[in-house]
Amino acid sequence: MGAVGSVDLELDVIQWLQAKAGFDVVVRDEVDNNLLQELPTIQVQRLPVGDDDGLRLDRALIDVDVYAATRGEALELAGLVRGWLLLELRGSKTDRAQYGRVRSSPPPAIRPYENTGLRRAGAVYEIYSHPAS
Repeated sequence: MGAVGSVDLELDVIQWLQAKAGFDVVVRDEVDNNLLQELPTIQVQRLPVGDDDGLRLDRALIDVDVYAATRGEALELAGLVRGWLLLELRGSKTDRAQYGRVRSSPPPAIRPYENTGLRRAGAVYEIYSHPAS
């Protein structure tokens, strides 16, 4: 039985989203100089906030950015990600974690990005989980 904080939630969500998005989409934790050649890309990062119950329950805030060639494509994929997380991750189980409540706050919206060759949409997700047992 794993203790609170024993699950690398960022890695688990990346792998879970990659399985949902398929091989035409890159899902990762950091972007690099090849971003324009790797669109669409979903970036997943755990934020340095959240809390736990001191035993097993973890409440994480996960920032998800979607990079795509156009505004419409970025918003469309961000909407798919939102649906996957809210409707399919909630109540699911991976080899590492059992997922509970998932909500988006704020929901997906366009975010500024310095490179005018692509568009970025993002949202923050509050995800409750505990280690798989």
